Amino acid sequence: MSGLRILAIALIAAGVLGLIYGSFSYTKETHEANLGALKLEVKEEETVNVPVWAGIGAIVVGAGLLFAGGRVRA
Repeated sequence: MSGLRILAIALIAAGVLGLIYGSFSYTKETHEANLGALKLEVKEEETVNVPVWAGIGAIVVGAGLLFAGGRVRA
């Protein structure tokens, strides 16, 4: 399997996952304080929304690479 096909399949999978889930969250550590034996941490949960057009675009570009990329041989 060539690198171009792997990239195309990864783009299609990312586009489908973006359309299915719509957003993803991650935890970001913002502040930390150590006062002797006492340790304080502040963690914030960030949410990133994936636009529908980005998911559809990834699927279209991935499909284009998958189908047209295999035919371009010199």
